[in-house]
Amino acid sequence: MLLNLAAERRVLFLGGKGGVGKTTVASALALAAAREGRRALVVSTDPAHNLGHLWDQKVGDRLTRLGDGAGGRLSGIEIDPDATTDQHLKDVARTLRRLMPENLAGEVDKHMELSRRSPGTHEAAVLERMTELVETGMDRFDLVVFDTAPSGHTARLMALPELMTAWTDGLLARREKSQKLGAAMRGLDGDRGKAVLGSSAPRDPVEERDEEIRSILLRRRDRLAGLREVLTDRARTSFAIVLAAERLPVLETIALHEELTRTGVDVGGLVVNKRSPADRGDFLARRHAVEEEHLGTLRTALPEVPLQQIPLGEEDVVGPAALERFARKL
Repeated sequence: MLLNLAAERRVLFLGGKGGVGKTTVASALALAAAREGRRALVVSTDPAHNLGHLWDQKVGDRLTRLGDGAGGRLSGIEIDPDATTDQHLKDVARTLRRLMPENLAGEVDKHMELSRRSPGTHEAAVLERMTELVETGMDRFDLVVFDTAPSGHTARLMALPELMTAWTDGLLARREKSQKLGAAMRGLDGDRGKAVLGSSAPRDPVEERDEEIRSILLRRRDRLAGLREVLTDRARTSFAIVLAAERLPVLETIALHEELTRTGVDVGGLVVNKRSPADRGDFLARRHAVEEEHLGTLRTALPEVPLQQIPLGEEDVVGPAALERFARKL
């Protein structure tokens, strides 16, 4: 199921409760695609930075070839949330200082410092970075796999493009009204000035600043709208929820599915990782039976979503060779 889902999409998100093996599944999936001849990129948005540990190599916030690169076709990147937030705030501060009077530079710095601690700043910065990687990733790769942070963070992140687009549209509408009023007032002043001076007055610096702010907001809205279009396009994008066959991961999966479908994101599959075998002794057989009860709850709640089970392995999955073996289970 999972390999078919990846073969039919350009962008695939993997999410779920922390510790269920999202990074392992995402990496194995991208590796399998690369082995089949596709250019694949795996992106980790999880602050835990497990991608480098899994591949047993350094992976940072820049494009890095993973393992032997599957002939140069497989790359990875770990989004650094702190560095991303810092860069985001620096860019915003630079724009504000350019647009605001020099005597307000200190106020801009105070505002940026407050923004660093404000709710949503981290998510907005990661969203900007994710938008960039979706755009460049689809240009350079055949498949982009996102290994996302735990469920709650991911649900908020996937809902942000719609929320921020609506918020930006609201700002633009208010600026439009303000500009019309300002233009009318300047028009009256200009007519009086022409009557006295007989010539047109130079363009108002405030008008130029307002026009640049509007241009910035329009570019931001268009980028977010483009991201939302990709996220909700079932032909290009899907989301697979990875979970363990336990009570809390099952309940989180049901809740995450509801949040994602509400925002228009296609949930193409459920991946039950580390499934206990039923034929390896009494202890594991009993554990398998308990897991089956929890999966019964999942099937009852989400009967229409394809479900794939990956058996519990005997080894830790670390390094390219172990990932190769894990990918054969998909």
